[in-house]
Amino acid sequence: MNKKNIFRAVAAVAVVLPMMTSCNDFLDELPDNRTTIDSKSKIISILTEAYPSYGYLLLNEFMSDNTDCFIKNNSNTSRFAEQVFNWEDITESDNEDPEHVYSGCYSAIANANQALEGFNSVAGWEQDEELRNAYGEALLCRAYAHFLLACEFCMPYGEHAADYLGMPYIKELETELDPKHDRGTLEELYANIKTDLEEGLKYVGEKHLSVPKYHFNEKAAYAFATRFYLYHMEWDKAITYATKCLGSNPTAVLRDYKDVANLAWERETRTLHYIDESLDCNLMLQTSLGVDGMIFSYPYYYTKFSHGKNLSLHETVEAHNVWCKPELYSDFRNHFYDRPGWYQGNDFDLMTIFRVPYLFEYTDPVAGIGYPHYVYAAFTTDECLLNRAEAYILTGNNAAAVADMNTWMQNALRNVDEQTVSSITEFYNNVKYAYSDSLNSTIKKHLNPDFTIGAEGSEQECLLQCVLQLRRIETLFTGIRWWDVKRYGIEIPRRIINLSREVESVTDWLKKDDQRRAIQLPQKVLDAGMEPNPRQ
Repeated sequence: MNKKNIFRAVAAVAVVLPMMTSCNDFLDELPDNRTTIDSKSKIISILTEAYPSYGYLLLNEFMSDNTDCFIKNNSNTSRFAEQVFNWEDITESDNEDPEHVYSGCYSAIANANQALEGFNSVAGWEQDEELRNAYGEALLCRAYAHFLLACEFCMPYGEHAADYLGMPYIKELETELDPKHDRGTLEELYANIKTDLEEGLKYVGEKHLSVPKYHFNEKAAYAFATRFYLYHMEWDKAITYATKCLGSNPTAVLRDYKDVANLAWERETRTLHYIDESLDCNLMLQTSLGVDGMIFSYPYYYTKFSHGKNLSLHETVEAHNVWCKPELYSDFRNHFYDRPGWYQGNDFDLMTIFRVPYLFEYTDPVAGIGYPHYVYAAFTTDECLLNRAEAYILTGNNAAAVADMNTWMQNALRNVDEQTVSSITEFYNNVKYAYSDSLNSTIKKHLNPDFTIGAEGSEQECLLQCVLQLRRIETLFTGIRWWDVKRYGIEIPRRIINLSREVESVTDWLKKDDQRRAIQLPQKVLDAGMEPNPRQ
């Protein structure tokens, strides 16, 4: 595994918007005291630091419907985990907390801006292909970090985006230690992201990259554009960029799940294979400090909150789905080439797929001191394919959408029949909506997006149910499901599961317009004067 500056997060902890602390080394020096970025090598070098230094995976998985509470009095938890799972405003510190996500994004933005400022000192850079590509990467990095801030700290983009708070869009190096910025609207934030994205795409390339898979290489940029335009409700552009990313034969670039099936069913082997930079399916890999790999793969850490047997049986990998023929398998997990595994005990219940490695970097091997971290796939061809399928549905091209969904199913699953618009519609119309007659759930949940879709039971709604389900499985343990829950206004409960793996009670509901869908800004940011996200 390439260890491209795995601990850049330790050195680059700058927080650009209102200062969280006064002891931030990066911001304790005004810009004119920092290293001057005035050469090609310095520009390319600083771009390695223009990516968020902390991941969103644990935060998003715990907030989403991929996680239940296993046993009310389970002691394997923390105050931080409790706050995240219960959608509380988070005050506890952790590597995976909102403060680290916030600071990591704005640190990336500061470094991208410093790189962009450096182009003013390099005469004729437009004639140098490596520098043109670097310029595109800097713009894409700035757009991406702001996009992540929108996904985490704002309400979902939709027809009411002009009514929602955005996040400050920082386009220049800061010249004061405690700048104050207006948050603007979500519509304005997305407009700024779009401007940087589209300008960056004009220059995208890989001539300047020594390790392309840890940067916005060309295909990763197209995958980012696909996701952005999907969330921005520009369906046609999402389709265009997904096609640029996937090429004419998507099957050739998807994850080789048949090959995965031949790997030893062992944590390290499978997680390291999942993030292998040589795989065509992995478009961009990112690193983060944190123990997400342990939480998602080991049955004894934060075990109070997990993706357990009940969720697996009713909603995800073991649930009866359009591809499932009960007479073929007694265990629906066997449908998947990447077969999930189940760990169970008196205080843990985890149905997992090995996707996030638990890694440890020793700073002092003799003393056993170091930092836990992980690598994750920020963009993959498999997700890009399903994003295109969703965009096809939303433009009314149902046949093309089903073709993409069939491509995904035939790649990830064994013995799958070709599906049609009719077969998918018929199947989903015979599935009850989750929680309709009990506390138990199903694979089908009411969709309440802030944009218009077909009525419940329509072809479009049934196809959306299917593609959201495929993407939920494909992105399990990667945090993306939370963004789908937000975008589609999916209402989810906080459930307590008992030792029999049954729902004991429900303690809370996240309703379609619940303001808790926008994570509250870090307390230090609020203390410095930033406008908070509203709460009911």
